[in-house]
Amino acid sequence: MSKFKKSGGNELPAISTASLPDIVFMLLFFFMVATVMRQNTLMIDNELPYADQIEKLDKKDLVMYIYAGKPSERYAGSAGTQSKIQLNDKFADIKDIKPFILAERASKREELIPFLTTALKVDKDTNMGLVGDIKKELRDVRALKINYTTKKGEATSN
Repeated sequence: MSKFKKSGGNELPAISTASLPDIVFMLLFFFMVATVMRQNTLMIDNELPYADQIEKLDKKDLVMYIYAGKPSERYAGSAGTQSKIQLNDKFADIKDIKPFILAERASKREELIPFLTTALKVDKDTNMGLVGDIKKELRDVRALKINYTTKKGEATSN
């Protein structure tokens, strides 16, 4: 016998989903534009040396990357602590460089092959003997355009 009665028929109004496809497509477009795809997952420590006279490469799609350095902590248990070579996403030996270069050449158009550049991303603490072996393998396969990737600046002495 109360004076105020609750009306049982009050429900929340339905949510309009008319603008939902617009929101979804805006988010999809944003992530497609803002996302950068990583080409290789580094399995080695790669602290590049410094250089004061550097040039930027023009066409990155014509560059084949060879990484060299000690395996990172994540891979040190299985790969050891000696300097290794990384081609794409796996560790490799010196003898694997020739097939790698030939496969990269085969994947490019014939007229682009003379413009292919091999970029060496070598850790600053890597033994130069390994770099010499890499360069010898590149000479054997006639990959003579070599780029050493560095950071801009001057090295600080510790």
